[in-house]
Amino acid sequence: MKKSDFYYELPQELIAQTPVEPRTSSRLLVVDKQNGTTADKGFADLIDYLKPGDCLIMNDTRVLPARIFGTRRDTGSVVEFVLLKEHGHKVWECLAGPGKKAKPGKIFDFGDELSCEVLDVTEGGNRIVEFKCDGVFYDVLDRVGQMPLPPYITEKLDDKERYQTVYSRELGSAAAPTAGLHFTKEYIEKIKEKGVNVGFVTLHVGLGTFRPVKVDDITDHKMHSEHYFIPQKTADLINETKRNGGRVICVGTTSCRTLESAASKGEITECSDDTEIFIYPGYKFKCMDALITNFHLPESTLIMLVSAFAGYDLTMSAYNHAVAEKYRFFSFGDAMLIL
Repeated sequence: MKKSDFYYELPQELIAQTPVEPRTSSRLLVVDKQNGTTADKGFADLIDYLKPGDCLIMNDTRVLPARIFGTRRDTGSVVEFVLLKEHGHKVWECLAGPGKKAKPGKIFDFGDELSCEVLDVTEGGNRIVEFKCDGVFYDVLDRVGQMPLPPYITEKLDDKERYQTVYSRELGSAAAPTAGLHFTKEYIEKIKEKGVNVGFVTLHVGLGTFRPVKVDDITDHKMHSEHYFIPQKTADLINETKRNGGRVICVGTTSCRTLESAASKGEITECSDDTEIFIYPGYKFKCMDALITNFHLPESTLIMLVSAFAGYDLTMSAYNHAVAEKYRFFSFGDAMLIL
């Protein structure tokens, strides 16, 4: 398939700039693979489609406030750094812009609490930097850093927690697993009361999730690598759900990619690994039975994943319906349930 097969027209005004309140008040497009239909609902109606014995699998990663602005100590030039991956104690790989001002040996200050020295430049142009700070690094980062919101969100986010899921706990992501942003703690408890189990995996989302597909033949695209972990408790829940005839419902494409990566090795077991899995039409799903997801960018790997699960024609029809009905798109937008 070609990249252009996954293009759809999206008016700029449908890109959600701010989250809705409360979280569960977003809209939900229900897509039924079996009969090829779509239904316009509210996210609060999700519970009506869940059955006792099902399990929801959620990604409990937590987004780092990884966007920081440093002043070069010798010239006063300001450079933006975005933390991508930890390479060692206080040593990180970062995006830096403008990069020409962030050469090896240069030192940057981020207020009074934090500084860094650029150690090296990677083959791809990222910077390897070593941070120095008084106190706990992550506490300082929380005070001086901003959320690394996607480039299509241009409005300021007043509350950092609105770009975190209510169940986030494992620090390490450069972007939020946005399908989970629709849940409140109270709604999760309501779902549990219906007899639906909830399990957690961790996949630390990289900024590569926003990287466009640049090749025309999608099979030539190389996915970025992301680290995931599945605890034994979640593995047991998934396997038990399958044995008892329940459905494994992934909250978000990151949960999906985690389970499908692990399932490629057989029955789900506790595991920790890196994945570059690329799911596009023709892929045979091994674990996931249903998916809750947001609406994704045209020609992105994520709309390709959705097309692999729901079917290409039904997916593109659902997206065009969502545009016509003025659903809100992308990270702070509305949701889709694919059954």
